Amino acid sequence: MPTWNSRGLRGSQLEEAINRTNDNYRDGGLCLIQKIPTPITPINIDKESRHITLAYFDQKSTVDYIGVAQGYPVCFDAKECRTETFPLQNIHPHQVRFMREFERQDGIAFFLIYFTGLDVYYYLPFRNFEPFWDRMEAGGRKSFRYDELDKTYILPRERGVLVPYLEMINKDIAERG
Repeated sequence: MPTWNSRGLRGSQLEEAINRTNDNYRDGGLCLIQKIPTPITPINIDKESRHITLAYFDQKSTVDYIGVAQGYPVCFDAKECRTETFPLQNIHPHQVRFMREFERQDGIAFFLIYFTGLDVYYYLPFRNFEPFWDRMEAGGRKSFRYDELDKTYILPRERGVLVPYLEMINKDIAERG
């Protein structure tokens, strides 16, 4: 069973930025997106600080965030990548299955990837992610490169919005026809 430790905090800054963005969007009446907590069972708790130091995951999580934006069901997962090559091992088969099923129900599924070395936030629609996953499943590369991505999905810099993904959801919807 997978265990949790300090490595599990990687991406917590990204998640905090997304959480604050979600609060701003909610306050503006633009969307309602919530973080889905991953259920854990604590094994060790530091008695002095009362922090969990070791735990295991109760079940596989689906995605990090789920909600609705302007009447559209939305789900997404947030990932960080230090280099320009994103390893697909950071995404799990059960997440891909969930996102496929979500899209079959006319939902919008995507990944928000923060390329930390480039200081770029990227919106990766699930339909644009699938060819990379399928390539790996067929025995090809187990990663994709930043230069393989459609640069029109780079999140713009917006004053007052840390991770402005809402514009990209609109782009995604428009491209679906």
